[in-house]
Amino acid sequence: MDQPADSNASDSEDGAIRRRLPPAERRQQIVDVAVRFFAEVGLDGKTRELAKRLGVTQSLLFNYFATKDDLIEAVYEKVYIGRLSPDWPERLSDRDVPLRDRLIAFYSEYSALIFEREWMRIFMFSGLAGASLNHRYLKHLGDVILRPILAETDALARGDTRPTMEDVWNLHGGIVYIGIRQHIYRMPAPEHPEDEIARAIAKYLQFFEIELEN
Repeated sequence: MDQPADSNASDSEDGAIRRRLPPAERRQQIVDVAVRFFAEVGLDGKTRELAKRLGVTQSLLFNYFATKDDLIEAVYEKVYIGRLSPDWPERLSDRDVPLRDRLIAFYSEYSALIFEREWMRIFMFSGLAGASLNHRYLKHLGDVILRPILAETDALARGDTRPTMEDVWNLHGGIVYIGIRQHIYRMPAPEHPEDEIARAIAKYLQFFEIELEN
């Protein structure tokens, strides 16, 4: 169902006159600003303060999102689920392409999407607040990305050592940590993260005696 007309959108908390926006555009604006807002102050940030940043009334905000949880859900969809490409599971399972190349292609694209301030900080704040966003995202990631990686690794692994989900999580966590260092700890990141990603993947494959061209 369409949102109600943006009839109050021109009146901000401080009385300033704002341009009226179509409902879909206003909703997107709210989500975009909410992403930056929660990344800065955490999920405990007040909707009244968010409304001030938007230059609209708090009541207008709740015309689009009935509760703060609904707004956070929209942020989650935009920042996390919306960035997972639907074709990644299929590409990761394409055995016509060497596994090393599949992993490098995936993590090059994935890191380009998550190695940014908003993604890292909202994820951190969500974990500290005990919110369900982290658990839901990691479960989804495990199901659609990491389990295919495990299956492909297991198919090519040689010797007696068999890969486990813990091994895949270690690979994934090590790569994600590059972004954590930069955006959470504010420490220098590698000048060329793609080189570190390729090195981590090579070590992972070599541990299971998988030839790099496979």
